[in-house]
Formats: sequence, structure tokens, C-alpha cells
Amino acid sequence: MPVFSPSIAVPPVPRLSPRVLGALAALVTVLIWTAFIVVARASADPARAPLLTPYDLVLTRLLGAGLVLLPLGWWLSRQQRRRQDFSGSLWGLSPLPLRTTLLTGVCGGLLYAMVAYSGFVYAPAAHASVLLPGSLPLWTSLLALLLMGERMTRARALGLACIVAGDLLVGGGSLLHALDGSGVWRGDLLFVVGALAWATYSVLVRKLALAAVQATTAITVFAFLVYVPAYLLLLLAGLVPGHFFTAPWHDIVLQMAMQGLGSVVVSGITFNLMIRYYGPVRSTMLTALVPGLSALSAALLLDEPLPWNVLSGLTLVTLGIVFGVRKVGSAKP
Repeated sequence: MPVFSPSIAVPPVPRLSPRVLGALAALVTVLIWTAFIVVARASADPARAPLLTPYDLVLTRLLGAGLVLLPLGWWLSRQQRRRQDFSGSLWGLSPLPLRTTLLTGVCGGLLYAMVAYSGFVYAPAAHASVLLPGSLPLWTSLLALLLMGERMTRARALGLACIVAGDLLVGGGSLLHALDGSGVWRGDLLFVVGALAWATYSVLVRKLALAAVQATTAITVFAFLVYVPAYLLLLLAGLVPGHFFTAPWHDIVLQMAMQGLGSVVVSGITFNLMIRYYGPVRSTMLTALVPGLSALSAALLLDEPLPWNVLSGLTLVTLGIVFGVRKVGSAKP
């Protein structure tokens, strides 16, 4: 067995620069968000006889994330108490103050998941591709302008105009058929609300200078404590049409891993790392690949059509994101 001498200097492990860390965080976020859209549509589409309802999916999301983040929140709060720092909130499970936990948890932890999963019941993945990640820069820019005083550059204004046009091409088309019984417009509306909820969360993270792990942990703790016991009680009482207790266990575990560990724990942390490096507006605009990748993936894997208005909307939204992410002059990131 080799013996290591203490006199031999061990080279330090190279640390990633903020630029590289931000780029890696963006790549992981884009891949997970793309997979989230495709898997969520495949899991909630009524035409595929889904085993779980949208609110079952929210439950698996929180259970999967809670397995990791609830113990982590307790540990983080304990470390803060040892340093005689703030001891956290919600019985020591959230590492953030109660008011901050509530503000971020309602938007990023509870509302986003509930409306996004519900939207996949009515609208295809291509619509989600445009209206969820695609409209994030629009809402984030407006909220950052109002809450943080960020300056609107010409390039960003042009990019947002393209995004609005793309959203109207997709969502407007479904509104024209609002009375034909398809219900696609309901899904589009839910996607827009979900994007607004997530944009609010992302701006709050930057405004309050929240660390990635603490923010992700806090919103999960809040949503878990509010949603999980209430939904399980409603299921047991037969007051909601859920299938959580009757679905195959391997499907439950798969959704917990994808919706919880992947979409919440991993991408939640990487998205917050993006915000800390790029800022809330540029971070949401760096997701330029998500609309096109998820729409094409849904067409290939789920055999969903890509009509001309959706393709045009995807093109405009992607161009808008690319324009808006450019850093011009001395504008804030």
C-alpha cells in the first residue's frame, strides 16, 4: 500500500471562475428545463391516459425535493444558530427569515408548480416552450424595472418586443378558438401566470441578495409544509380526484426524481447561481435554447405538431431572448 509523505505538497484543487460557474449553471438549467417541459406534458396530457393528476405531480415534486432540502434546511439553520446568526424560520427548517420565506415560497415554490402543471393538461409542450421560459424575460424585465430600477436599453426593448410578438402568435391563436371546446387557451393563460410567478421569485432573489442553496431550500420548505399535508388530507377524504395512492410505485419514484430532485433541487440551485452571476434579466434571457429544444423534443418524442404560428412564435421569442441578453453600454446586468 503506498504511503504518502506529509512533506509532499499537494497541489490545490483548481476553483472554477465565476464566469465558468455561471456558464455551467446555465447549461444545466437549460437541459433540465427542457426535460421538465417534455416530461410534464407527457405525464399530464389527458390523451395519454396519465396515471397522475397535475396536483399529484406537484406532490411528487415536493416530496422528491423535500427528501433533500428539508434536512438541509434544518442543518443550515442549525449552523446559523451555532454562529449566533439568524436561526431560520418555520421550526428551524427554513434558513431564511419568515417574511422572506413566505414571499419567495408563494411565488417560486407553490404558485409556479400548481399553475404550470395544470397548464400541461390543456396546452401542448410547444405552447409551454414559448409561454413559460419564453415569456420569462418579459416579466422579469418589467419587474426589475419597477422593483430594482434597472435601465431599459434599446437592445433589450427590441428583444422584449419580439418576445411579446411571439407570445401573441402562440397564445393569440388559441384565444381565437376559445369557444371551440379545445381549452388550449386555458393552458396558455396558466403558463403565462406561471412565468410571472417565477419571474417575481427571480427578481426577489436578486433584490434580497439570497444565496442559491438557501433560496431553493426556503421555497421548498414553505411549499412542502403548506401543500403536502393539506393535499394528502384531501386525498384521504376523497375530496380531490388524485391517484397518488393507486399509481404504480415506480412511476411515483420516477416523478419524484425528475420533478423533485432534478427540476427543484438541481435546477433550482443552478438557476440561482445564474442570477447571482448574470442578474435576473440576463439569466432568464440565457434560457434562449429552452423554447426551441423543448418544442422540437416534444415533436420528436411525443409526436406533437408544430404549426406555423408556433414555429414563428418560437423564432421570435428566441430572437428576442438573444437580443435582450446582449450587454449594452453601462446597463446593469
